[in-house]
Amino acid sequence: MATQAHSLSYAGCNFLRQRLVLSTLSGRPVKIRKIRARDDNPGLRDFEASFIRLLDKITNGSRIEINQTGTTLYYQPGLLYGGSVEHDCSVLRSIGYYLESLLCLAPFMKHPLRIVLRGVTNDQTDPSVDVLKATALPLLKQFGIDGESFELKIVRRGMPPGGGGEVFFSCPVRKVLKPIQLTDPGKIKRIRGMAYSVRVSPQMANRIVDSARSILNKFIPDIYIYTDHMKGVNSGKSPGFGLSLVAETTNGTFLSAELASNPPGQGTAVLPEDLGRNCARLLLEEIYRGGCVDSTNQSLALLLMTLGQQDVSKVLLGPLSPYTIEFLRHLKSFFQIMFKIETRPCGEELKGGDKVLMTCVGIGFSNLSKTLK
Repeated sequence: MATQAHSLSYAGCNFLRQRLVLSTLSGRPVKIRKIRARDDNPGLRDFEASFIRLLDKITNGSRIEINQTGTTLYYQPGLLYGGSVEHDCSVLRSIGYYLESLLCLAPFMKHPLRIVLRGVTNDQTDPSVDVLKATALPLLKQFGIDGESFELKIVRRGMPPGGGGEVFFSCPVRKVLKPIQLTDPGKIKRIRGMAYSVRVSPQMANRIVDSARSILNKFIPDIYIYTDHMKGVNSGKSPGFGLSLVAETTNGTFLSAELASNPPGQGTAVLPEDLGRNCARLLLEEIYRGGCVDSTNQSLALLLMTLGQQDVSKVLLGPLSPYTIEFLRHLKSFFQIMFKIETRPCGEELKGGDKVLMTCVGIGFSNLSKTLK
């Protein structure tokens, strides 16, 4: 299948995950040149090499060629195999970096995926495991990916720079995906959160909760923020604390925001009070942007709509992030699919930022790897 498909060529290190994930799903080989070619330290970084190793573990028959300096990568995808896998992620990026791509690929494996990822669970750049658990899993359920074996569990927490966290993710396989119609986000009905602290005083988490509530209580009474203080071996190798907040609407939409403390020795120390307040403000900003899918999961929703049955899917999103805009361009080159994009200016009844209604007809992607029972 992959040999007849014509290969795509890109330059630069940006959007590496997008290209490799779409290449794996479409079966089209991809060649990426000039990866940080002019940098003092050229080529692929450790976390990108770790990501490629992970793809190699969950596929069967992938061919990966990297040149001497690491500035050129050729990837010919194999079949998604799945099964039980363990992977040590690079501590330069969090587990969320790897998990985001696994969420795109997991439903299309030959065998249900059961994977243990080790590394950093919460950091300042990637979506944390807490947020993905609260927002991405309900989104996948909308597409009909559900079952007893569908879970994401934090076994241990790990903060940068040491890491030491551990996460277990399992996902059932599906032959086809359901089309979706998510056009009415509904009103916010409750806010849930998780304040965590590792290798610092457990009082830190309580201070974060108090300061976040001081802002959110003005808007809605139904707020519950759990505190999670892990001890001993479960607390990883580095100290830190943080907060993730999720707002749930009457129609089952989840909007999220999160913040983590600065790693020791990098930047100024953050007060837990400031962190709580800033995170609450970020959540309010995300609610203002609105939509039926929050900004971290926009690309996941659009990918699953593309791969759905040959039927119309619609989703109402907040303003598109630059990452999502680039993702739409990639969807066009890998799957030849175009979305109809209609802007919805915020009327009085919506209250919030301008929305975008995305409509597409699925390509009728069928999971060829799945064994016939």
